[in-house]
Amino acid sequence: MKSLLLAPLLVTSAVAFSPAPRSYVGLSSQQQSSLSMLPTNNNEEDRTTTFYPFPTSNAESLSRLSAVPPKSNEEVSDGSSDLRQLLGVKGASGSTDIWKIRLQLTKPVTWIPLVWGVMCGAAASGNYHWIWNPFDPNDRDVMLGLEDTAKGLVAMILAGPFLTGFTQTINDWYDRDIDAINEPYRPIPSGAISEGQVIAQIWILLIGGLGIAYGLDVWAGHDFPTVLALSVFGSFISYIYSAPPLKLKQNGWAGNYALGCSYISLPWWCGQAVFGELDRPVYFILPILYSIAGLGIAIVNDFKSVEGDRAMGLNSLPVAFGMDGAKYICAGSVTLTQLGVAAYLQTIGESTYAAILLGLLLPQIYFQVTLLLPDPVANDVKYQAQSQPFFVFGLLATALCVGHHDFSV
Repeated sequence: MKSLLLAPLLVTSAVAFSPAPRSYVGLSSQQQSSLSMLPTNNNEEDRTTTFYPFPTSNAESLSRLSAVPPKSNEEVSDGSSDLRQLLGVKGASGSTDIWKIRLQLTKPVTWIPLVWGVMCGAAASGNYHWIWNPFDPNDRDVMLGLEDTAKGLVAMILAGPFLTGFTQTINDWYDRDIDAINEPYRPIPSGAISEGQVIAQIWILLIGGLGIAYGLDVWAGHDFPTVLALSVFGSFISYIYSAPPLKLKQNGWAGNYALGCSYISLPWWCGQAVFGELDRPVYFILPILYSIAGLGIAIVNDFKSVEGDRAMGLNSLPVAFGMDGAKYICAGSVTLTQLGVAAYLQTIGESTYAAILLGLLLPQIYFQVTLLLPDPVANDVKYQAQSQPFFVFGLLATALCVGHHDFSV
């Protein structure tokens, strides 16, 4: 599949499959109690404009939260600071260009898993056509291949810049109070972008994404707007993940599974719906199983934040089960899920793909034993960088298997 050309980019950005770790420093009890994601102020005269459902904060709240001496952004000196800003990662430059700041809020480095998920969905459909397939003389319709390439690119733009951009921007919006303490150099708490501009960006990305989703449904000839329905559902999950009162990220099971589903199931279903049909239970079951593995991947990110989570009353899995319990939940969910998928592939007669999946699982188990289980805090980034490429290629292998298998037999 020609989309494999993106593999080197995926490997180098493997840690993009997990959100940035939370950090809590210098929190007094008074500051902890004031960290509601929806600051309140009973004085109507002091309250600023509200953009429903994203109310703005007031000056008093922000000044109270900035009482801790700010950390510097520690801009890197290797010449990559501008690129880091565009990717939305640490060590970024302090550019005041509003469009660079807007892009930084969308964290482009986190688009990669969603793009990969769309590719997997296209592969699983069994109906994606190459522009010129060197392996199949019957798949060399250039115009059909160009159309499918265009569809795939639009679906990737929907999943990446628009809906993932919406998710990341809204997450930064609801984390602005805590960022004012721990990362005051970030765009929103630093004042590099106004609250009104952030709210406008949230709405533009959301409405634009839903418009693109409906356009894909029309392009694919859907009687029911499947892609639009998936986009609405995903956007709703993104909202309740970050926003009170539900704020799923406060609960280890719900928050981590929401991440796994958003990174794996939803883009897979989007890609498959654009090129095929979601008309068999297996098309739902396999991505959902992989989302359980995604839950395990998300747990890795919680280990360094355990003390802060406990102080803030966030029930992450390391808080709920302790470090030892959580690391085994992490390893078990990743390993057992893939073993289950491999077993399923074997039962439908796809022994080659089952063997490939098992071969890709073995290095993951090795890195769990040598990195994750001995010290999940010190080795979290190293573990993810070395283990996740095997996981995502296993995901693609499974999708290719589904796309090539004849379920009518």
